[in-house]
Amino acid sequence: MTSPSSSFRQRVRPAVVAVAAGALVLTACSSGGGGSGGTDATPRSGPDKNRAENYSLGSKADSTGPAASVPGARKGGTVNVLQRDAFTYLDPAQIYYADQLTAQTLYNRTLTTYKIDANGRVTLVGDLATDTGTPSDGGRTWTYTLKKGLKFEDGSPITSADVRQSVERLYAKWATDGPQFIPQWLSGAGQSFREALPDGPYKGDHLPADVLDTPDDRTVVFHFKEPHADTPYAVAMPNIGAVPDEPGKDPGQAYDRRPLSSGPYKIGTQKAGKQLVLVRNDRWDPKTDPVRHQYPDRFDIRFGVQEPDSSRRLLAGRGSDRNAMSFTNAVTVETGPTVLKDASAKDRTFNEVQPYVDYMAINMSRITDRKVRQALAYALPNAQILGQLGGPRAGQVAGNLLAPSLAGWKDIDPYRKKKFPAGDVATARKLLKEAGKEGQKIVYAYPNTTEYQKISVVVTQALERAGFSVEKKEIDSNNYSTEISKVDNTFDIYRASWGADWPVGSTVVPPLFDGRNVSDGNQNYWHLRNGEVDAEIDRISRITDVEKAAAQWVALAEKILVEDVPAVPIFYNRQWSIWGEGIGGVKYHSVYGTADPRSVFVK
Repeated sequence: MTSPSSSFRQRVRPAVVAVAAGALVLTACSSGGGGSGGTDATPRSGPDKNRAENYSLGSKADSTGPAASVPGARKGGTVNVLQRDAFTYLDPAQIYYADQLTAQTLYNRTLTTYKIDANGRVTLVGDLATDTGTPSDGGRTWTYTLKKGLKFEDGSPITSADVRQSVERLYAKWATDGPQFIPQWLSGAGQSFREALPDGPYKGDHLPADVLDTPDDRTVVFHFKEPHADTPYAVAMPNIGAVPDEPGKDPGQAYDRRPLSSGPYKIGTQKAGKQLVLVRNDRWDPKTDPVRHQYPDRFDIRFGVQEPDSSRRLLAGRGSDRNAMSFTNAVTVETGPTVLKDASAKDRTFNEVQPYVDYMAINMSRITDRKVRQALAYALPNAQILGQLGGPRAGQVAGNLLAPSLAGWKDIDPYRKKKFPAGDVATARKLLKEAGKEGQKIVYAYPNTTEYQKISVVVTQALERAGFSVEKKEIDSNNYSTEISKVDNTFDIYRASWGADWPVGSTVVPPLFDGRNVSDGNQNYWHLRNGEVDAEIDRISRITDVEKAAAQWVALAEKILVEDVPAVPIFYNRQWSIWGEGIGGVKYHSVYGTADPRSVFVK
């Protein structure tokens, strides 16, 4: 997934830990961070919540609604949400970014979901389903039973056919931006899965029952080609939910304009690029929902609010900003000192480790010389980039393609980022000279946000010191993710980010580095095409011992970083959030790395 803070936006990949098909429980290194105190160097925060021991699989009882009431909560009022970037999609099939992922939890329910308590402990529970699923056939087959009483906003019942519709529409050619775990596990790796149902369900065709079965209105059975112990987490992704199977209710790609709600809120007013208002859905039954509440009357989401502005407004709390929050806008370097000094902000902020890594992507279609890519890796000024986003409060200098929260993680640093946080200019110059590419022009693309305009200056200066010539290309942040994920983009380097959907390398290495995933809208941002890497991905994917596989994903990621150099890891992310004094119930969603709105209320 892509991350929320200090970014154009980040592709979201949850950090989850217990992977069960039998009693497989993963252990992952803590990502550290946290700390206490309030100095400029140290985030004011408690212990790191993004740790392996904070995650578990829930029971059928854990999956039963209603959600436990929030102390002091009341019904009524409007929660105002300040966001920098307009949402690219509302259709759950296309959602994979943290800001949109957070918003969809209010109107979209999935087979499973995450219950997060006040202490940051995360339990995976049944959402539409009665539990987290029943495996058979050695983990190749997974069966889910839907709860009784589920309805869409128009009052029609949610059945297994609607879940099937949500899966089969992912096979359509336009469904390129969302997670593709389930269709690939059902029908083939890379983009080959589309061959099984090239038009999706829109011409009356369906996957055969020995692939995806719905024997009655409440039962869904997945038959995968290989065992997948982590299925309970894959079906928590936004596109494995319910989309109406009735003719006319799912117009394919146009469904994005007005998806039908299965959650406590539904889509009300929309003003493209400016505003999205979510209002109460009176067909939602809290007795079926173990995680969501319906306290506010509405969520009024406004776009185009830059991060420094949103944190200033939320700290001041004037007018409607008193009852405001942001899902993903972060406290920035400009406003951080003021927030730290304000005693009134102490109980309405958090600073937490996220499951994301920020990278500088290198377009391998254009930068074909490995020594030039290595020179870029040595030259980039990780600490200065991070400094423009808030320094230690925003993250930690990274040397690794994988986040520290992943199972089997190793603290490698092949480009010596910790020793030379401002860049190793001498080594970069030496490599450029050896390649005969001194003065090589680099087209550098970045989003037109306040932070990244400043970052563009330090990046350009560092690369020029190393012997490169830099041409800067500023891109509208609302379109940035679309532009960099085009295969024929005309940029050499550009910022990207990713976080693990659950804390195993299987949710990072295949989507990012499988050459069969090079296509518009996909996440192989660097266009790495290496048959040996693809073969290793296939081999490791067949390993049924999850802990053994975890170590091998880590080893493969290290090999890719050292031998292929498709990207430069810049920093491991943190999210520093603030909200208005007039709202309560805000928690940290450690899976998405955002502020969680599901229990928010107006005081």
